[in-house]
Amino acid sequence: MARHTGLDSIGVPVWCAYVPNGRSIAIAQGKGLTDDDARASAVMEALERVVASCPAVRKVRTTAHELRERGLLFDRLDCLVGRGEMDVAIEEEIDWVLGTDLLTEREIYVPFEAVLLDRTARNRFWMSSDGLASGNTQQEAILHAVLERIERDAYCLWQIGPEEDRLARCVDPVAFGSPELDELVRKVELAGLAIRLFDMTSDIAVPCITAVLGPRKPRNDGIRFVEVTGGSGAHLSPVRAAIRAITEAIQSRITYISGARDDLTPEAFDRPVPASTLRALDAVHVVRDEIPGVPEHPIREQINLVLDALRLRQIAPVIALPLSARDLPFQVVKVFIPDLENPEGARARSFGPRAVTRAIFS
Repeated sequence: MARHTGLDSIGVPVWCAYVPNGRSIAIAQGKGLTDDDARASAVMEALERVVASCPAVRKVRTTAHELRERGLLFDRLDCLVGRGEMDVAIEEEIDWVLGTDLLTEREIYVPFEAVLLDRTARNRFWMSSDGLASGNTQQEAILHAVLERIERDAYCLWQIGPEEDRLARCVDPVAFGSPELDELVRKVELAGLAIRLFDMTSDIAVPCITAVLGPRKPRNDGIRFVEVTGGSGAHLSPVRAAIRAITEAIQSRITYISGARDDLTPEAFDRPVPASTLRALDAVHVVRDEIPGVPEHPIREQINLVLDALRLRQIAPVIALPLSARDLPFQVVKVFIPDLENPEGARARSFGPRAVTRAIFS
């Protein structure tokens, strides 16, 4: 473990967890309002990847045709097939693992390779930690994973829309009425930086906020890509979503300052920042009305509320697959929601129906 907070002048806790023999990336990061929160966040993210590199799941070698003949549900997850790879053929024998559709509580099979996060092995599926989450309990992990998938879908759709629409959703941080959020913004501004928050909540209606963090005006010419960072968050509470977005943007900034992540490339430090990103950083707060708070709900109730939001939009299935061994003191879950959009990545299909529809009709 390492504390990276002091590498920056903002002072919001960011920690790093090192896994020297990790099979995806060897370095994981975590952020939070306190050192304990940030340290725990880093550890849990590292553990997620360790578990996903060798998940404790039972594999079944068969074909999609055979599963269908036996009356079993399956999803070939074509949306996650890697670039240059072929979809799983109906008669092709592969390894499958059993998950549960949270909307119907029915068992459903998915390809094992879609679950695996092991960059030392060839994989036909896009390998990503998207939808991978951990928690003290399985329910905690499921909630985090589903919210992450909703957040990534919202961010994809937000980027596709017209720029004027994105900028018109700039939210004044004061509107959240949160002392914790106000303190984060104060620390950012004392460090000589600017922060902008945008409401990117989609038709699913689960609050999603994205943040852009970078130098204040006046700026020097030639500002680099690594000098303006972003972060996003989703939560039933808009305040919690905004806090996650800001702390993630701060974490991303320290990532570049430290150069710690082993998946960073030298080119990232030479690229100029896109003009559209600078325009977002200069956006004027349009949304100033007070954003109502949301009462805290037990984890199980939060999951039900989020699942109801997906069910209302006819987004199905929502497949949860436990990956961790039962004797571990934490739980790791992978969640697949094929109908939702995915973040940028090396997939055969960059966009799904929701993004295509948004692009056509926005």
